[in-house]
Amino acid sequence: MVRISRSEFEEAVDDALDSLPEEIAEAIARSNVVILVEEEPDPQPDGTELLGLYEGIPLDHRSVFDGYAQPDRILIYRGPLQRVSATREELVEQIAVTVLHELGHLFGISDARLHELGWA
Repeated sequence: MVRISRSEFEEAVDDALDSLPEEIAEAIARSNVVILVEEEPDPQPDGTELLGLYEGIPLDHRSVFDGYAQPDRILIYRGPLQRVSATREELVEQIAVTVLHELGHLFGISDARLHELGWA
């Protein structure tokens, strides 16, 4: 387990977002989504520990007829990510993978496909 300050953690999330191609970053900016760092996820019924979570309607399921909607949310969980990482470098890499994984869900990509792409 490795620990870093909340500000360092948030900086690593920002770095992951900054690594995206410009057109992807622009699509995210237009998509009505907020990306938040949370300390811990709610306990899961199956006992798994989430590293991140996407809550919302994927872009490929949205319609102009939906009207106003609350922003989608991407939650990145600081505690679990620190617990699964042995080094700072591993933590930063895992943060990037988790951010990209949850953004994949925003774009309608399934868990199975994200695993195939190496973003799981």
